[in-house]
Amino acid sequence: MSAPAPSPLEIVGVEPGQRPERQDEVLTGAALGFVAALHRRFTPRRDELLARRAEKRAEIARTSTLDFLPETAEVRAGDWRVADCPPALLDRRVEITGPTDRKMTINALNSGAKVWLADFEDASAPTWENVIGGQLNLSDAFERRIDFTDERSGKSYALRPAEELATVVVRPRGWHMDERHLECDGQPVPGALVDFGLYFFHNAQRLLDLGKGPYFYLPKTESHLEARLWNEVFGFAQEYCGIPQGTVRATVLIETITAAYEMEEILYELREHAAGLNAGRWDYLFSIVKNFRDAGSRFVLPDRNAVTMTAPFMRAYTELLVRTCHKRGAHAIGGMAAFIPSRKDAEVNEVAFEKVRADKDREARDGFDGSWVAHPDLVPVAKKSFDAVLGDRPHQKDRLREDVEVKAADLIAVDSLEARPTSEGLRNAVQVGIRYIEAWLRGLGAVAIFNLMEDAATAEISRSQIWQWINAGVVLDDGRQVTAELARQVAADELAAIRAEIGEDAFAAGRWQEAHDLLLRVALDEQYEDFLTTPAYAALRG
Repeated sequence: MSAPAPSPLEIVGVEPGQRPERQDEVLTGAALGFVAALHRRFTPRRDELLARRAEKRAEIARTSTLDFLPETAEVRAGDWRVADCPPALLDRRVEITGPTDRKMTINALNSGAKVWLADFEDASAPTWENVIGGQLNLSDAFERRIDFTDERSGKSYALRPAEELATVVVRPRGWHMDERHLECDGQPVPGALVDFGLYFFHNAQRLLDLGKGPYFYLPKTESHLEARLWNEVFGFAQEYCGIPQGTVRATVLIETITAAYEMEEILYELREHAAGLNAGRWDYLFSIVKNFRDAGSRFVLPDRNAVTMTAPFMRAYTELLVRTCHKRGAHAIGGMAAFIPSRKDAEVNEVAFEKVRADKDREARDGFDGSWVAHPDLVPVAKKSFDAVLGDRPHQKDRLREDVEVKAADLIAVDSLEARPTSEGLRNAVQVGIRYIEAWLRGLGAVAIFNLMEDAATAEISRSQIWQWINAGVVLDDGRQVTAELARQVAADELAAIRAEIGEDAFAAGRWQEAHDLLLRVALDEQYEDFLTTPAYAALRG
């Protein structure tokens, strides 16, 4: 009998005690062979596209502007539509987001939302346990073997009947992040191909048997060429696994400023597999700061909470998204309601619920077909807003929004804002940055901070604004200029406040000093780090 063929992928850097239970169920030889095939075929093109991002950024640094692409004018003028929507994705009026831990998997599926964004990206710190455990939890959920009792609380968690469960849409990691624990031919495999490949290989046919399919959210996309690469991945994966072509459906997050100028082209590249576009607020603002960080005072953003979706340049972005989607027969999905209800303060809840209601009412009136929430208690709030507009209809794609006319300059009219940076905004950026990074370094990607569910996009906009304000010489409302020294002082004060708040034992048990140091590193270094999660990943244990 011949020896089994060696695995094409090598697991590296995983200590014996870090090996997740049931890992072999995910990392089968056949699954690893599929991921290796994806890597060998598509990683070289991924690398070229990452280099192209740097070239685009250099062009923005020279010109301080962006425009719709002249070379794709025929696509924008063409008469085409995306593929018909599968029944499981017809009604997306409320979508809940969250990581793929076992408790969240059950609660999200049971939440009453139409869709669960099962997140391997910004709401998940990519420890090996989270990467492998998330795949197991999704497969277990589809097989209805995920029920469990929490040993600490004694509370039992079980799935509702199948017809009451949310449809799963998986968000893999962005193109920029590698998976450090899997190597092929001595090279790390992109995290996007690991997350997509393992999920697709194990669940595509299983989902078809359940009357659904392998559906994905694509994050951090910066151009239609990156969407084209995903489309090629989908076509290859379906052929490799014997899944009918066109089974995959993808919703692209328009959360980078460059992608906002290529929405139609992105849908066109994915048209056989496209389901819609989504408006992602914090990453979008992060992208504006990142790309225009040295373009002068007119691109300086005020406090992040002062940049609402009613700001003129944000209205231009969201209204163009709705018009683009409906023109091409795709769903337009609105942004996040991140509020976390308090069990102790009804007054805080009512104020927050009113803000959520106003936000979702506006999105529904603007023509969005659905929107995101971060907590099950917000599902009925968002549902009521969309029910009032949709009624029994699954969507409102018939609202073409032909009244919308957005010019290239409208999308980057940051100076249309009247708000200005404040000392409280600086303090909040430091507070949230430290608290989020500390949790991320402990393996938590979705973190409750000040009654809001925050993910990596929050930390990205926080540290980017500090960087921008320092380099633009911003003067705050109290007359102080934002300098590296001021940022260090605020960070030291906040670290001391956290120590006093949680006590010496909890402070020592956490990773607070590391979080403080990492925030200052990515906020103060002269060389701007493209993604906070890149150096953070190097410090992540597990």
